[in-house]
Amino acid sequence: MIVFPAIDLKDGEAVRLLKGEMDTATVFNTNPAAQAKEFEDAGFEFLHMVDLNGAFEGRPVNRAAVENIVKTVSMPTQLGGGIRDIQTIEQWLDAGVTRVILGTVAVKNPELVMEACKKFPGKIVVGIDARGGMVATEGWAETSDLKATDLARKFEDAGVSAIVYTDIDRDGLLQGCNVDSTASLARAISIPVIASGGVASVEDIKQLKLVEDAGIEGVICGRSIYDGRIDAKEALAIASGAIAVN
Repeated sequence: MIVFPAIDLKDGEAVRLLKGEMDTATVFNTNPAAQAKEFEDAGFEFLHMVDLNGAFEGRPVNRAAVENIVKTVSMPTQLGGGIRDIQTIEQWLDAGVTRVILGTVAVKNPELVMEACKKFPGKIVVGIDARGGMVATEGWAETSDLKATDLARKFEDAGVSAIVYTDIDRDGLLQGCNVDSTASLARAISIPVIASGGVASVEDIKQLKLVEDAGIEGVICGRSIYDGRIDAKEALAIASGAIAVN
């Protein structure tokens, strides 16, 4: 199981939000590339990034910050936020991003996801952000009438590398990951699922590790890593199986 440290980018800085509200941003590092290097030096092997401004504006905004991060670290990266067309996907991949995450466009234009999977095999991740089990779009500003599981099933056999499932109601609150709903989604589909939202301690990683066989590829950790609630060595040891859980 992969532990993905998260860098959320707002106005060129690494921040964290509460429940996806832009006016709740806490700045954790004004130099995102340096933050990414810290994560790599700590032993993390895959970085998760979100262009928060891009998610709200529907176009790339924090390009310079992302490019600096990619140039600074050697670990693979995945990026979401404001990626709504094939050209933008190609631009990010050309810039060195390993995988792109498609969220809003997966709801509004699923055919584009199918096309992208064919054109960029192994490079496309679908981000499903849910509020009360219903999919949210446009940087979480809008909630649809589509169930998260129903959206995920649309992409069975499309070639999607993974699904990032975020429980918005828990995001940034450190109240614990919604393990049950994440595992339920993973069992309902054949696409690997990455858990996101609310991860508060290594206990969340332990609980996810216990249901890894359901199809859990990894877990994204943000605020809990920045404020020291999660120790990198312990988290990575649990995720790799070096520390047994029961």
